[in-house]
Amino acid sequence: MRPERLYLLDIIEAADAIARFLTDVDEGTFMQDELRQSAVLHKLIVIGEDAARLPAEFKEQHPEIPWSDIVAFRNIAVHAYFSVDWRIVWVTATQEVPELRRQIALLLEDLGDE
Repeated sequence: MRPERLYLLDIIEAADAIARFLTDVDEGTFMQDELRQSAVLHKLIVIGEDAARLPAEFKEQHPEIPWSDIVAFRNIAVHAYFSVDWRIVWVTATQEVPELRRQIALLLEDLGDE
């Protein structure tokens, strides 16, 4: 099994990619841009996949992060792709992912990583 810090670094990288994809993009533009939607959704799935692969004990030690919600979002995105609500994706990408990135960065600092 991969060390937890590698999963956390993957989450940081995916969050950074989402931020790059959405630089200077408003919600209206996002809603009309299928390519950007797909790219953002893919990175959200990566975040969910990494969260799912973290050991349960590790997630229990860090209840401040909504691990189950992150994994549930990934499951909906993967298994119910055609019913994805792009407004929820937008809010997740622009509001929740930056906060998650902040939390994961703090977690990595606590683990002794940058």
